[in-house]
Amino acid sequence: MTTEQAAPAEEEVVTVSVAAPGTAVAVDEEPEARRPVEVGRRSWWGAAFAAPHSIGLALFTVVPIVASLVVSFMNWPMIGGHTWTGLANYRRLFDDPIFWVVVRNTAEYVILYVPLNLVVSLGLAAWLTPRIRHRHIFRVLFFIPTITPLVANVVVWRMLYQPDGLIDATLQSTLGEHAPNFLADDTWAMFAVVAMSVWAGFGYNMLIFSAALDAVPDSQIEAAQLDGASAWRTFWHVKFPAISPSIFFATMMTLITSFQVFTQPFLLTKGGPGTETETLVQYIYNTGFQNQRLGLASAGAWVLFVIILGITAVQFLGQKRWVHYE
Repeated sequence: MTTEQAAPAEEEVVTVSVAAPGTAVAVDEEPEARRPVEVGRRSWWGAAFAAPHSIGLALFTVVPIVASLVVSFMNWPMIGGHTWTGLANYRRLFDDPIFWVVVRNTAEYVILYVPLNLVVSLGLAAWLTPRIRHRHIFRVLFFIPTITPLVANVVVWRMLYQPDGLIDATLQSTLGEHAPNFLADDTWAMFAVVAMSVWAGFGYNMLIFSAALDAVPDSQIEAAQLDGASAWRTFWHVKFPAISPSIFFATMMTLITSFQVFTQPFLLTKGGPGTETETLVQYIYNTGFQNQRLGLASAGAWVLFVIILGITAVQFLGQKRWVHYE
């Protein structure tokens, strides 16, 4: 062993200060001092990007809603001055017998349309299992009526319903009987509107249910089948609880849109015969833009809002009994 040895390389010495118990350790404050400034800058950038949407929401949604509430307490003709009347519009609305007729028609439409839409869409979604070949083609075909302009759908269905149309001609050739005049018959007019609406609207819910059914774990279905459960029991006790959140969402959205129905009865029957198919939204439209009574129309719109809000609240309270969230 020689006396000459390589000098050890210089190492960086790190000093660590150990504070006495109960003594605060000094920490560099500079990064934390910068953080509020950076967060503030990000907030300003976020507000700048959200400003166009926020301004549009305020101008075209919030302001009209508040204005309609104010107008509902006023006598506001289309042309001319306006005066404050308080609750007079609401009293006049509830005293109008036509108002209660259109409320009944709207309720009848909702009671017929919502269950039919859900049953048809859920049944088709359950049928379109992965075992169906080219099921994506069927999905597209079933969804086409939903994306087709509603006015075009109405034109086609008017041709089907009218005398000597396809339905009437088919019955004459097969049974020798004429079909009812669906759009002019008190008994058939609402059913005709509901049938057309179901055909035009089931595709959206069908896609929701189909995606929810595809997400059900195969292990749960296989376990039910190994236990000897039939197809119906497997669907009701395994698949239905798994897709119940999707069913709840579809039910809520279908209920809200069905209370706001306007295009189908307005274009198919003009609310007739008489007022048999006139809905609440059509009544609001006629009152405001044909009779030029904007205050009364605004009152009707707020009554419709309260009805939808109440039914939505009831649905949210009742979901605890049948909706299963994982």
